Amino acid sequence: MNANPYNSIETDMVFRTENVNIYYGRFLAVKEVNLEVPKNAITAFIGPSGCGKSTVLRCFNRLNDLIKSFHLDGKIFYHGQDLYAPNIDAVEVRRQIGMVFQQPNPFPKTIYDNIAFGPRLLGYKGDMDELVESSLRRGALWDDVKDKLKAMGTDLSGGQQQRLCIARAISVQPEVILMDEPCAALDPLSTLKIEELMQELKKDYTLIIVTHNMQQAARSSDYTAFFNVQSNAKGQRTGFIEEYNQTSEIFESPQKVATRDYVSGRFG
Repeated sequence: MNANPYNSIETDMVFRTENVNIYYGRFLAVKEVNLEVPKNAITAFIGPSGCGKSTVLRCFNRLNDLIKSFHLDGKIFYHGQDLYAPNIDAVEVRRQIGMVFQQPNPFPKTIYDNIAFGPRLLGYKGDMDELVESSLRRGALWDDVKDKLKAMGTDLSGGQQQRLCIARAISVQPEVILMDEPCAALDPLSTLKIEELMQELKKDYTLIIVTHNMQQAARSSDYTAFFNVQSNAKGQRTGFIEEYNQTSEIFESPQKVATRDYVSGRFG
């Protein structure tokens, strides 16, 4: 791995991990995660199934805390602060670091209430109509739904539902948006709209995306971490970062043979 793929770029680092090992009970799921995630960029996690991409992603907003057997050692820093320190409020972490899942999951509420739900919960005192509109605009959905805000969010098409979920994440004013295969359930046209939206969002947010789509990673991301797996004598598979660099380097001049083989479609 190139320890500093950003050495020629002046940029702020939002996340930094130090020797993170992730366990479920005694099982080591992912080992020795060392990476830095830059501000206002799109970082893609790629790799074969079972390599720990989503597991690592969920560590950044502490969603894995909801799994009883989960624990980690090592450090994950968010703007220099240890995310897993005892005094850190996981709920506040999730407000600042939003999440969009593989399957669109709008609430069974109106489009308006899908956006307003989080801000209301957090005691937002501003103009809710303005916040709903601005969130939907940033989610590239306003023009589609501005005349039917009282319609159910679940009645939208799949691609529109995913953009609604992105707008919902934006409504609580996060800094980071995590995306776990956000286009996996979408058709090519909807996928293109999400990718275009990501390019707009990175002007104001930091994005980390898990994807199995090599073309999507190459098109859309600025940096790419390739995760690989190794098996022990019991056949248990542990993920690790094989290589991490600027996306152009990963796809055009990878340093590792395994990376080259994966991005060229020889395995995975």
